Amino acid sequence: MKHLWTPWRKKYMQGPKTHSGCIFCNALGMSDEEAMILHRGNGVFAIMNRYPYTNGHLMVVPYDHQPSLEHLKPEIRAEMMEVLSSAIMVLRKAYRPQGFNLGGNIGEAAGAGVADHVHLHVLPRWNGDTNFMTAIGETRVIPEEMCDTWQNLRALWTSEVHPK
Repeated sequence: MKHLWTPWRKKYMQGPKTHSGCIFCNALGMSDEEAMILHRGNGVFAIMNRYPYTNGHLMVVPYDHQPSLEHLKPEIRAEMMEVLSSAIMVLRKAYRPQGFNLGGNIGEAAGAGVADHVHLHVLPRWNGDTNFMTAIGETRVIPEEMCDTWQNLRALWTSEVHPK
């Protein structure tokens, strides 16, 4: 039998089993490090995905709890695109990916895990990252602990996107 170690999931597994409310709205009331928020803008924030498909999997989320993009004000949609662009810049610098998957799953039928609070995904990609582990083993290998990823990306976001 083969083992894959995922130490960052221990806190989740041992934590309370019931969560109420929206995970994104709840994250706004937490510290940035605890929620893994990389950036808080005027109307949107960038947060790490706690269940990433790839290392550095981020999400761009409006503060306004709406189920779809068309319910947001135009300036919020515009800010989402700017933060999405900043996320790409930071991920390029941090991990040198060879590509990106960008997108949103609007509604439960489209695969949204949080269907009532619209958000966009940013996934860095590398040639060959869809290997046998993902394709056959239905397992993803993330080579860095989540807290290390957060610290690295937060430092880059602060220095590269919003230097003082």
